[in-house]
Amino acid sequence: MGRISCSCLFPASWHFSLSTQVLPRLLIPSIRQLLFSGLVLCLIGLLYILLVSGKGYANWTGNENHFHRHLARVTDVDATDTSNPNLNYGLVVDCGSSGSRVFVYCWPRHNGNPHELLDIRQMRDQNRKPVVMKIKPGISELAKTPEKASDYIYPLLSFAAQHIPKNKHQETPLYILCTAGMRVLPVSQQEALLEDLRTDIPVHFNFLFSDSHVEVISGKQEGVYAWIGINFVLGRFDHVHNDGEAVVEVNVLGSDQQEALVRKRTAGVLDMGGVSTQIAYEVPKTVSFASPQQEEVAKNLLAEFNLGCDAHRTEHVYRVYVSTFLGFGGNAARHRYEESLLRNTAARNKLFGQHVGETPESPLLDPCLPTDLQDEIGPAPQKLHLRGSGDFDHCRQILQPFLNRTSESHTSLSGVYQPAIDYSNSQFYGFSEFYYCTEDVLRMGGDYNASKYAQAAKSYCATQWKTLRERFDSGLYASHTDLHRLKYQCFKSAWMYEVLHSGFSFPANYKSLKTALLVYDKEVQWTLGAILYRTRFLPLRDIQQESLKGVHSHWRHSFSFVNNHYLFLACFFIVFLSIMLYLLRLRRIHRRTAQRCTPSSVPWLEEGLGSPTLPINL
Repeated sequence: MGRISCSCLFPASWHFSLSTQVLPRLLIPSIRQLLFSGLVLCLIGLLYILLVSGKGYANWTGNENHFHRHLARVTDVDATDTSNPNLNYGLVVDCGSSGSRVFVYCWPRHNGNPHELLDIRQMRDQNRKPVVMKIKPGISELAKTPEKASDYIYPLLSFAAQHIPKNKHQETPLYILCTAGMRVLPVSQQEALLEDLRTDIPVHFNFLFSDSHVEVISGKQEGVYAWIGINFVLGRFDHVHNDGEAVVEVNVLGSDQQEALVRKRTAGVLDMGGVSTQIAYEVPKTVSFASPQQEEVAKNLLAEFNLGCDAHRTEHVYRVYVSTFLGFGGNAARHRYEESLLRNTAARNKLFGQHVGETPESPLLDPCLPTDLQDEIGPAPQKLHLRGSGDFDHCRQILQPFLNRTSESHTSLSGVYQPAIDYSNSQFYGFSEFYYCTEDVLRMGGDYNASKYAQAAKSYCATQWKTLRERFDSGLYASHTDLHRLKYQCFKSAWMYEVLHSGFSFPANYKSLKTALLVYDKEVQWTLGAILYRTRFLPLRDIQQESLKGVHSHWRHSFSFVNNHYLFLACFFIVFLSIMLYLLRLRRIHRRTAQRCTPSSVPWLEEGLGSPTLPINL
């Protein structure tokens, strides 16, 4: 038992003999060495958990998946693969005041995760262009002949039907939503038009269509849909966020959660058209009211809705404030301003016996027009001659009464209720006139800076009209800029500034407003928000189908890559423990062998002589 000898004949003949007393120290370690080795391996294991299996790995994979999904959504310009059987389709017809448009959307099969929304995109044809068609005039023009409504809409639906695979028609939802043009009609005329659509469309088309799929939507609904569409394209509904990404705490009404929900910060929307101005933004905190009357008004301005497919989950519940102000658009405001000039100048001339503005030689000075610009306003008998004085600050001052502000707290234009905005943790996008005012002439579109904008507007107003015309003829302004924009840029710059800072009370140092025409180079329509909201329950169908695949399939999908790493770690530690136990056992065997050996049994060790061998054949 004093020596161990080994010999082997295959694949080559060799013989090996060794005494147990000269085994390497590494094979028979001390307790200190074992503890040191165990500590090192444990540290390596903990580092592995932190970097790979824990939060770091979850963030890497989760963020990467959401990033690629979001990137594909905003940069997808490839033709839609209509041969894909897992692709679903949806139609939205926007019946506006000047015409109607049909938008065709598509989305892949839902992944079965109730935390995620449908990945809806606009369908593109073989030329990679969005599948959209527009007809004129608006459907409201048929108010006296409602029986022609279905004939009017027929070309739009035929166009859409040609782009959607026929075997998908039966499961393709169709929504016909009417806006401003229909709102001004009497209810009886509205219903007559809608009833003709409800009756005739199912006869000619096999789309998924019911009576509730055609309606006249309110301005509030339209604003909510626009807010949903913009934030969806911005990726604000994907609740996996990076450490440096802006988040907000949200108090959800009716939620059982004791703590506030923390999720991505959404973007507010400012939109100034020619006739009206609209504001929409999320109200994450519970709001308070100054009076019962204010609370009653607020009910018509606050919309709370759930974008998720599960009504019991609150992660996609949003409370959004939407308000539309008629008469506060750029052109409507200028019209109100000119009416005021006509009225006040006529009264002043009559009172003091003056003739200001009655001839080009004695014009009325208008601080809201560029310096020395000649203009005429009013009907022929009361025509008023103007000459610009180009005073931006004075223009702002005389426009403030047109905001109709009141002294009541939490109000904006015309004294309408407005919930408090956390300006330190918010972001807004300004569209239409907010973009045109900053970009077309001033070339400052994008990140808004109030002081730089005011300085540029002041400089523009003070510039001689002759100089501005020379710059226009030289092509120094945006390609779509016309003389109308050039003439009224000074007024609209001042009006936009006052609406933003005096009307909506945005501080002058607010740095989180972006003026834009497109979002990721795409025009985002409110119809995208409409299809996203109205199809929010469709993922339930895919989730139920996933659950029918069986327990094994469910286990396979739920057993994530992270869990595989934990399994690997468990196996690693079992193997490590087995090795440690084996080494300890080997140490005990060595000690027993050493204790049985006497000094006379190992003279060969001192003399360097060979010892008798105990052959073991392998």
